[in-house]
Amino acid sequence: MTAFDRDSIRVFRFVRCGFDPATGVAELAYAFDEGPELVETVTIPGAPFALDATRAAAVEQALRLLHLVAGVSYYKAAVPPQIRIDGYPIDEATAALMEQVYLNGLGEFAYRNGLDLRGRIRFPRDGAATGQAPAAGLPERALVAIGGGKDSLVSIEALRAAGVEQTVAWIGGSQLIRTCAERTGLPVLNIGRALAPALFEINRQGAYNGHIPVTAVNSAILVLAALLTGHGQVVFSNERSASYGSLIPGTGEVNHQWSKGWAFEQAFGEHVERVVAADLHYYSLLRPLSELAVARQFARSDRYDAHFSSCNRNFHILGEKPAQRWCGLCPKCHFVFLALAPFMPKPRLVRIFGRNLLDDPGQAAGYDALLEFQDHKPFECVGEGRESRAAMEQLAGRAEWREDALVARYAREIRPQLDPAELAIEPLLQAGGEHRVPAALWERVSAHFAA
Repeated sequence: MTAFDRDSIRVFRFVRCGFDPATGVAELAYAFDEGPELVETVTIPGAPFALDATRAAAVEQALRLLHLVAGVSYYKAAVPPQIRIDGYPIDEATAALMEQVYLNGLGEFAYRNGLDLRGRIRFPRDGAATGQAPAAGLPERALVAIGGGKDSLVSIEALRAAGVEQTVAWIGGSQLIRTCAERTGLPVLNIGRALAPALFEINRQGAYNGHIPVTAVNSAILVLAALLTGHGQVVFSNERSASYGSLIPGTGEVNHQWSKGWAFEQAFGEHVERVVAADLHYYSLLRPLSELAVARQFARSDRYDAHFSSCNRNFHILGEKPAQRWCGLCPKCHFVFLALAPFMPKPRLVRIFGRNLLDDPGQAAGYDALLEFQDHKPFECVGEGRESRAAMEQLAGRAEWREDALVARYAREIRPQLDPAELAIEPLLQAGGEHRVPAALWERVSAHFAA
């Protein structure tokens, strides 16, 4: 391909999108200026798909939604001043949603690249307002996203206890996620996604790079998959603290996981019901819970102890090595160890991680960031600072933990600077706050959580 000069690019184009029911392959094409197409493919297993007129119309709307959301992976390479959609018009509400997704979902990307995207991202508005989408005749069964960590496993077991028929779904070739999914004993759906090969060459030539709202992309993929495979619910497992970002001095709040937060869930879920299918419900089952409440639920069963991992490095740096499911060095490892510690016997937790992270003085800086002590919350999907402080306070009062290096250091150096009234763990374990879980289901699920 021709040389990529990000600073000379003026237009990002959504060129076309298409879906072949015979193969289950969706094609998403993008371009910069009048340059060559960048083509991404998403493959939904189960083809050929027979679609009646209503379902086919819903699939077309879901495909366009995916095209728009997934474009963020390519737009970010140059963040040009103009956005063009060649194949179809979008209305005011859709354009506003996309601007929200791109601006907030690229918050960490913009911060790290020294960019100000406010006022820069504008989607064209040239379509008539969309009326309410009809129902697509979908059954109530759930398509549940699984990521290999504790949260989705808590959702899966809660839905199982509530008697909800479900299929466990993931995107990409992770063997670790597959092992977890198979461990559930439920039907599975492994969706393929191949980024445009040229994107990697563009990155080598100096494109902007960084974090994208991957949960938004995965949400759009699962909405399409749910229509094709006959699921009326798309279920994620994002808890309450996902809505809170890192407070950066001089910058304000930057949320690494914005598309896991309530603002995205609410806007995206409403859009799906308005534009795609009235009977396709998108929600996070764990939204009313804190990270600590989720950890408490996970600790109730050891079914997944030898299979799960929330360590992001497991998927990137270490590669797929099941013997090293936890690197023990990243913010996710630090936080999950701390969050589980109040609810799990110490020998079981140490056995899961292969070592005691809280007895390693070398990990002090990582835990300081989690506690928001002389540092801001890490750019990772971890709980709020108050959750980490409450968990550490619990351990400081327990004989089996208080001698460990970092717990002793907390009690000695950090606790004296904190307000004791804000260290209680009990308020953080109460379910509460806004959510989109259907009322009858939440009644059953919350009873399971409280049992």
